[in-house]
Amino acid sequence: MLATLHHTSEALRGLTFPLAVHGAEDARRNAATAAAQLDDYVVPRVRSLDAPLLAVVGGSTGAGKSTLVNAIVGHPVTRSGAIRPTTRQPVLLHHPADDRWFSDQRILPTLSRVRAVDAGSPAPVTDEARNPDLPGAGTLLLRPDPMIPLGLALLDAPDLDSIADENRRLANQLLAAADLWVFVTTANRYADAVPWKLLADAAARDILLAVVLDRVPPGVEEEIRGDLHTLLAAAELGHAPIFIVPELPLDAEGMLPAEAVDPIRRWLQALAADAAGRRDIARRTLYGAVKSLAGRVDAAADAQDDQLAEQRRLQDAVTRAYDNALAGILDATQDGTLLRGEVLARWQDFVGTGEFMRGLESRVGRARDAIGSFFTGRPTRAVTVESAIETGLHAVIVEQAAQAAEKAERAWRDADAGRDLLAGLPPREGDFSAEVAREIRAWQKDLLDLVSAEGANKRFTARMLSFGVNGVAVALMVVVFASTAGLSGLEIGVAGGSAVVGQKVLEAVFGEDAVRRLARTARDNLRHRCESLLRAEQQRYLVLLEPLSRQPEAAALRTLANELVSHQARQDDAGQGSVDDGAPAAEGQEQ
Repeated sequence: MLATLHHTSEALRGLTFPLAVHGAEDARRNAATAAAQLDDYVVPRVRSLDAPLLAVVGGSTGAGKSTLVNAIVGHPVTRSGAIRPTTRQPVLLHHPADDRWFSDQRILPTLSRVRAVDAGSPAPVTDEARNPDLPGAGTLLLRPDPMIPLGLALLDAPDLDSIADENRRLANQLLAAADLWVFVTTANRYADAVPWKLLADAAARDILLAVVLDRVPPGVEEEIRGDLHTLLAAAELGHAPIFIVPELPLDAEGMLPAEAVDPIRRWLQALAADAAGRRDIARRTLYGAVKSLAGRVDAAADAQDDQLAEQRRLQDAVTRAYDNALAGILDATQDGTLLRGEVLARWQDFVGTGEFMRGLESRVGRARDAIGSFFTGRPTRAVTVESAIETGLHAVIVEQAAQAAEKAERAWRDADAGRDLLAGLPPREGDFSAEVAREIRAWQKDLLDLVSAEGANKRFTARMLSFGVNGVAVALMVVVFASTAGLSGLEIGVAGGSAVVGQKVLEAVFGEDAVRRLARTARDNLRHRCESLLRAEQQRYLVLLEPLSRQPEAAALRTLANELVSHQARQDDAGQGSVDDGAPAAEGQEQ
C-alpha cells in the first residue's frame, strides 16, 4: 500500500490542469487537497497505526472552540476572545509522554513546529501564523499538558468560515489529517451551509465524529438536539454523539465551569484508555480516507480526460488549418496558377515566339543544338523567369500561412482555454517572409544541382552545362508548375503551348523517363520545404499545449484509484476494515 500511496502522491502533484475548461479550478483544488492529505495523514497513519489519535476541534467562527478546549484541559491553553478571527495559529495539545509522535514532521509535514515555553499561558500569535502563505510559513504550536490523556491529542483549529482565506485553508488541511473530529457549533448556527459541506466529507471518510452544541439556552436543549440529530441522520452521520453545552457565564479567566464539559472530557478519556479501540478507530478512519482518496483520484482522471479532449480540439484546429495551407500551396504549384501573370510573361519572353517551338517539333534530333544555342545566347532571360517564379511562389506561401494562422486563432478564441493560451503565444523567431524567400532560393538551387547531376550522367559537354543549366532548370520549374500530374495533361495547362516548350526542352535534353523522375524529385523537394516552413509556424501554437502532454494520463490515475480500492478490499476481506468504531457512547445516547 505504501508504494501505491507514493505513486499516487507523485501523480497528484504532477497534475496542473493547465487548460481553462469547466471544472479545472475545482480539479486543481481536489488534486492538491488529496495530495496534502496523503502526506499529512494517510501515509503517516499507515506507517504508525499505534500512534495517538488526533482529535481536531473545528467549527464556525465564534462557536467557542478555544473556550471548549480550555475547559476540557482545565486551564487556559489556547487563545479565545471577541476579535475575529481568534484562532490564527493551530495549537496541538498532547500528553508529555507522547511528545515523540508530534515533535517531528510525521504528520502535517508542511507546518513548522513551535514548542510552548509556558504550559500555563495562552498560545501566542506569531508572525508566521499571521502569514501562513509565506514561504516556509505555517506553524503548529505544540503544547504538552499532563491533563491530556495518553494516546490522544487535541488540535484547536482555525475557523472553518474564517474571514481570512489562509485560516480556512489551514482548517480544511487540519481536518483532513484528523482521526476524529469534534465539531463545535452553536444553537443558532448549527444549520449553516459551510460546516455541513465538511460534515458530508467526514461522512465520506467514515471518520469518527462528535458534535458539541454550544451556548444552548435553557429549556430548548432536547428540541435543538432532536433537530440536529435529524440533520445528521440525513447526512449519514446519525451515529455521531451530540454533547450539549448550556449557555453559561465565563469566569475571570474566560473559563466555563468544569461540569459543563465533563461528558465530553470523559468520552475522550474513555477513547484514550482503550488501546484496541484506538487502533480500530485509526484503522477505520484510515481506510475511509483511502476510499475517499480513490474517489478523488478518479475525479482527477475525469478532469484529465476533459483536459485531453480540449487539447485535442485545439490541436486539431491548428493542424487542420496548416494542413489546408500546405494543400493550398501544393495546389497552386500543380494547377498552373503560378504560370499566370509575370511568370508566364517572362517565360514566353524567354522561349521566344513560335520559331523556337517549330524548330523543336520539326526536327527533334536537332533539339540539343538548338537548345544549346538558345541558352548560350540568352542566359539572363532564364534568371528573370526564375525571379518571377520566386516572387509568385513566395506570395502563395506567405498568404496561405497567414490564412492558417487566422483560422487557428479564430478556432482557439471560441473557448476560454484557447483564449488564455493565445495570451501566451510566443513571437515568431525571425522574419517569416525572409525565411520563405530563403527556402525558395534553396529549392531553386537544388533544381540547378539536380539538372547538373543529370547532365553529368548524360555526359553533356562542358559548354552545354556551362550555358544551359539555368535554362534547363527553369524549364523544369515550368513543367512542375504546369499540371497536376507533373508531366501529363500539359495541353490543358494555363500556359498552353509555352508550357509544352518546357516539356519539349527537357525531353530533348534528358529523355522522357528522366524528365518524369526529375519533376517528381523537384516536387517532393518543394513539398518538404513548404511543409517545414508551415510546421515551424504551427509549432508556435502546439508548444502551448505541451504542458498537458507531460502530465499523468487519466488511465494511469484510474489504475492507481483501482489499486487503492483493492488494498482496502483486501483489508475488509481480512476482517480489518469493517470494525466497530471503538468509541464509547455519549452519556444519554445509545452507542
